[in-house]
Amino acid sequence: MTQRVDITKEASQVIDQLRERHGELMFHQSGGCCDGSSPMCLEKGDLLLNENDVWLGTVHGCEFFMSKDQFEYWKHTHLLVDVTNGRGSSFSLEIPLGLRFIIKSRLFQPHEREDLHPVRYGEEFIN
Repeated sequence: MTQRVDITKEASQVIDQLRERHGELMFHQSGGCCDGSSPMCLEKGDLLLNENDVWLGTVHGCEFFMSKDQFEYWKHTHLLVDVTNGRGSSFSLEIPLGLRFIIKSRLFQPHEREDLHPVRYGEEFIN
């Protein structure tokens, strides 16, 4: 199956550092305030999810969610979580390290779209 979200080695290393300090983690990309559509890394459970959030998969042991409205724009793209130097203005856990997670995206190729990993809205999985 084609994964909808992946992660770079560098971003995985940052997650390892954050996991040592904070325990289980999760990602959420809202497309809203603060850093706009930058992914936020949070302690698992710190963000209350509801029917307006879509589960896209897991990256380096962290579940990745996106707001439903944002997903409608991004559902045709492969997302790659990366990290760069700089301080964002969100509540993401990497900010005090002088780093920020970013998303790199590309459109799915036709053969990838035929075998996409399903997403989950609440308890319902759909392609």
